[in-house]
Amino acid sequence: MINMEQISIKKLLLYIVTPTTVLSLCYLILGHFCSMPYILLFCLLGTVTLVPIELGIILFAGKKEYGSYTLKSALSGQVKAPVWKTLLFAFLFFSLAGLLSAFAAPLENKLLEPLRLALLSRLPIGFDWQNIDYIRSFSRPLIVFTCIYYGLFNVIIGPVTEELFFRGYLTSHFRIQNRFTPILIAILFSLYHFWLPFNNIFRILVFAPVAYVAYRQKNIYMSICLHCMCNLFSVIGFVVEVLK
Repeated sequence: MINMEQISIKKLLLYIVTPTTVLSLCYLILGHFCSMPYILLFCLLGTVTLVPIELGIILFAGKKEYGSYTLKSALSGQVKAPVWKTLLFAFLFFSLAGLLSAFAAPLENKLLEPLRLALLSRLPIGFDWQNIDYIRSFSRPLIVFTCIYYGLFNVIIGPVTEELFFRGYLTSHFRIQNRFTPILIAILFSLYHFWLPFNNIFRILVFAPVAYVAYRQKNIYMSICLHCMCNLFSVIGFVVEVLK
């Protein structure tokens, strides 16, 4: 019988805050000495800080539970569902995300725009990822590499790691298991984006429903697919805008 770790609320918060704090501090400090697009710097830092920490927590839990370093702890309790069903749910939630991006996101952006501009005015220009002219000021090869690595990190590496960590490991191992557990984890997931603090309402509205259904269906793969699809959409928009 597997001896599954029971995560307390204190440990839950520690597991969530640690990787994002390390990444955000490294990004904030190194950003003041950056000679590359800041969005590339962030992706590189995420690859060597956030990803190893989150996967490391899962691997060590796997060692305790299964006797070897494995990601099985993130897939505990998951059931195998037909691919068509997983994709269908993912596309349905992606459609919901599209509606929210058209209505909820602009409203949140408008309400928080003064605060965002006030914060960015105290930071180097590169911290504003919406400043496309700044990104275009770099050499063409560096811009192309930025687009490629941003796509790789934001569409595959980042979302898969985060889904295994939040929707997989943390949700299944949290000490309190009820219908509100996936919602709580989804809210904490949204708030843990210290580097993008002005889209929390939008993120919660997008990820809380799929987190709940994935929890009830025991199918983390629909959440992984949705996360990758949403990020792919934003990456395509970024690449088109930068390279046009």
